[in-house]
Amino acid sequence: MKKSFYLLLLFSAFVFGQQKRVETSIDTTKNKIGAEFKLTLKTSVDTLSKVKFPNLKNFGALEVIYSYPIDTVKNDDRYELIKRYGLTQFDSGRYVIPSIKVIINNKAFLTDSIAVEVANVQVDTLKQKMYDIKDIVAVESSMGNWWKYLLAIIVLAAIGAAVYWYVKKYQKKKIEEEVYKTPIERATQLMNTLEQKELWQKGEIKEYYSELTDIARNYIEEAIEIPAMESTTSELIAGLKAASLKKKMKLSQETIDNLEKVLKQADLVKFAKSKPMEFEIAEDRQKIQKAIVVLDSAIPVEVIDQEEMLLNEVQRQKQVKIQLAKQRKKRISIAIASVGLLLVAILAFFIVTRGFENVKDTILGHESKELLEGEWIKSEYGNPSVIIETPKVLKRIDLTKTLPKEGLALVKEMQSFAYGSFIDNFYLMVSTMKYKQETETDLKKAVEVTVASIEGQGAQNMIVKQEEFETPEGVKGIKAYGTFVKLNEITNTSNKMFYEIILFGQEGGLQQIMILHEEGDHYANDIADRVMNSVELKKITN
Repeated sequence: MKKSFYLLLLFSAFVFGQQKRVETSIDTTKNKIGAEFKLTLKTSVDTLSKVKFPNLKNFGALEVIYSYPIDTVKNDDRYELIKRYGLTQFDSGRYVIPSIKVIINNKAFLTDSIAVEVANVQVDTLKQKMYDIKDIVAVESSMGNWWKYLLAIIVLAAIGAAVYWYVKKYQKKKIEEEVYKTPIERATQLMNTLEQKELWQKGEIKEYYSELTDIARNYIEEAIEIPAMESTTSELIAGLKAASLKKKMKLSQETIDNLEKVLKQADLVKFAKSKPMEFEIAEDRQKIQKAIVVLDSAIPVEVIDQEEMLLNEVQRQKQVKIQLAKQRKKRISIAIASVGLLLVAILAFFIVTRGFENVKDTILGHESKELLEGEWIKSEYGNPSVIIETPKVLKRIDLTKTLPKEGLALVKEMQSFAYGSFIDNFYLMVSTMKYKQETETDLKKAVEVTVASIEGQGAQNMIVKQEEFETPEGVKGIKAYGTFVKLNEITNTSNKMFYEIILFGQEGGLQQIMILHEEGDHYANDIADRVMNSVELKKITN
């Protein structure tokens, strides 16, 4: 009866379906931290058999500190081989020595899994030196991250200022590059704009003379076609005289002298830090303006026939269209750049305030995050019923085919519900059983058998810890949790998984909740906590 009952708890017959060719024993199931557990494996084979015992550094969570030589005992025509291992663990808790493979004639046989307990070493405080209790240390509050918010604001402000500066610069450049019909119109407009700035009235004399002479040089370069911008004052005057002779321009010596005086005055202001008087500045401005007007009137007017004029107008219209297309392209580029900078700013803000991983998972998607943030459902499953809140509705599954026949005969009712599967990175299962006859449930033994069933599905290096669990209704159960390594035979990789199992043994039934997920997945951790905290049980009424 008892044996059949425990077989019911095993959701796979794999572990118990192996032929018992290897006997497993241990010298003690309870020991202190760092003490040795002596595990013994024994098998009986004929003289021609080949036996290979495992050579591992760890058996589950226990470390192999010594591998003893194999003892051989001959009984007639058979050999009894005895292999011992010294195991230890330096952390207190309940652990399971998992089933391990022993190869006999190239066929694998599994040993039994054994639960052990590692206890803390008791310390006699009467013989220890006592110390005063330390002062309370203030815990850093959430405002300790104020610098992140400040940094985010600074980044946003800097990006906003950069966008504003770029747009203003582009607008200014656009105004300056506006297409004028003639160079004299451009020069006249720039002279008026310069006066509106009132630079020399504000004490910015150097900037004023620099812009004033640049207007004159630009005009000369465009209208008379000599390299005025990169020429020195003397080179510019010499080039202007040569161009006037070549183009047959009628220029008075006074015009040339006035232009030269202003250019030299500007050189003194820019390089010798000279400061002319206010009336001198006003006179220089008038000399430049007059020189430009005189130069423009002195340029010979070319006589163009009607056909050539029409051709020039067509070319001018074509240039205007090209210029408008360039301006439109620039506006589009600025708009795209502004949107891009805004998106980068928003992304930077969320990375600083919420963390890179959270932002990455939100943009690229993360299965556990989507489950956690989705719409949760509270439902009742099985009999004896389990009320639980889950991120998805659990689907009914049939586990009766995995039960041994002798155990299945004792089951009155069995219902199982799950989301995902054991091979997935997240698995949630609720299962309930009701027996034909009342049976007292040994929950600790049930945990051992459930752990063995997980190992039977390929889990390795299982660490098992146990503690009591109680629902808000006062129903007490047992909780087992820990980690194991799951191998993926298809990709030849392994994942470290975390698991939680809760078992309740109420009158006439057994209720089980199991969660498996990838270790380090903090979204799955939050899901598991929310699920386990939502468990409600209805006490069975006959």
